[in-house]
Amino acid sequence: MATTEHTPAHLIEEDADRLPRLRDRLAPAVPGSPLLGWLGPLLVTALAGFLRFYRLGEPKAVVFDETYYAKDALALLKFGWERNTVKDADKLLIADPHANIWADGGAFVAHPPGGKWMIALGEWLFGATPFGWRFVPALAGTLSVLILARLARRMTGSTLLGCAAGLLLAVDGLAFVTSRAALLDVFVMFWILAGFACLVADRDRSRRILADRTERGFGGALGPFVAHGWRWAAGLCLGMAVATKWTGVFYIAAFGLMAVVWDYGARRAAGVRRPAAGALALEAGPAFVQLVLVAAVTYLASWWGWIFRAGGWGRGEVASNPLLRPFEALPDLWRYHAEMLHFHTGLHAKHPYQSWPWDWPVLRRPVAFFYVEPKGACGADRCSREILGIGTPALWWGALAALAVTLVIWLMVRDWRAGAALLGFAAGWLTWFPSAFEDRTMFLFYATPLIPFMIIAVVLVLGYLIGPAPRPGVNALTGEPAPPVAGVRRVAGAAAAGAFVLVVLANFGYFYPILAAQTITYDAWHARIWFGSWI
Repeated sequence: MATTEHTPAHLIEEDADRLPRLRDRLAPAVPGSPLLGWLGPLLVTALAGFLRFYRLGEPKAVVFDETYYAKDALALLKFGWERNTVKDADKLLIADPHANIWADGGAFVAHPPGGKWMIALGEWLFGATPFGWRFVPALAGTLSVLILARLARRMTGSTLLGCAAGLLLAVDGLAFVTSRAALLDVFVMFWILAGFACLVADRDRSRRILADRTERGFGGALGPFVAHGWRWAAGLCLGMAVATKWTGVFYIAAFGLMAVVWDYGARRAAGVRRPAAGALALEAGPAFVQLVLVAAVTYLASWWGWIFRAGGWGRGEVASNPLLRPFEALPDLWRYHAEMLHFHTGLHAKHPYQSWPWDWPVLRRPVAFFYVEPKGACGADRCSREILGIGTPALWWGALAALAVTLVIWLMVRDWRAGAALLGFAAGWLTWFPSAFEDRTMFLFYATPLIPFMIIAVVLVLGYLIGPAPRPGVNALTGEPAPPVAGVRRVAGAAAAGAFVLVVLANFGYFYPILAAQTITYDAWHARIWFGSWI
């Protein structure tokens, strides 16, 4: 067995110098220019913003479920709670943003008010117009591109792959459509993605702190205590996701378990003698407070209008002392939530555009958000104008393959990035299966929160395909450093990755007219309807 017993001391020191410090092994810094690391994602975000805000007020109509959320948001702005509306309220609102559309009584709603408060912000800024109620969804969709680009850069260590991730989200059809309509799903995607990004940032920061304290000898068998500051922000973001739609609660559970596993893995990698006990004793409790209790407080805060103001559905009168209103409201709020749960579990009404979770990844049944045939508007006998809620097929079908490869990567090498992408996808997809077996009504756009995790899987596979950056070798004859040489695999991998991104871009460009309500000939519209189930 080789030993260092007779090895000269200066050679042992040289070998030790070659070993990376614990901090560099636990949380390596992202290589490349920090300036380019911001400039590239910002340029991609600018493109996404242009796509989302260009013609945002078109069509001048209430599109699909905007009939609920645009009016509910306006009611929150005016009364603090959702209110019943008169017949033909949609037509009145389009004709006159200041029209009185209100009937007596609070309206029962199926979803909490968090996302509708965000829509209300746009209506407060720009009025109760199509542009006004679509403004914040477009903003959230645009900022999601920036978050994903920076997140993917951090996870892959590549600014180029980070920008590719942002670009793919910018040109995904379903992300594009839901960013340009006053629906809730884009907000669920935004808040879940933001919460996940906070957790990844916390992972890097906490591992650096753990490495530094471990190297200085802090802690004992359990290891040193590490504060996780970013998890407070993650809890807030995940709370807002639940305050938009209850499906966000599955991500709290999934990401909470993921955080504990990350803590254990960090302590184990740092050489802590009892990593599991250390993670549970020092970090699991604070993580519960930061991710669960903070989310719960955030969720309750989204109901402030209903709690503090009289007149909401099931609320009735309120206490004269504002300090007593939250305590007084809790029994009524509990009953309200019981009715909401009953609504969701009993929702079995048939809908022409409903689909099942196993349909979503293959895009079997998209949703027509808007369709008209304006006469004489395209220079042909028959014209079409549609907003089709569908993902960019090249991206979604490519992501299916990428998810399969990512699963293999995780099983073989336990790459934490692959596991995180798969967990994020599963938390928003598999959790719908029980409801599907009970025949609950659901739609493809419920899959909007899955899109960032599909794209992370794609760029991870592209990164594996391209391979690591070449490092300088050693000239066997002279012993001098030799310049790096890009291998055939790296060149071929980069070409394949670039080709995939270009195919997705071209596919989005081809589908753009039926995603953005452009007026085209019926034949041009029909050419883009590849399957009968898309009608």
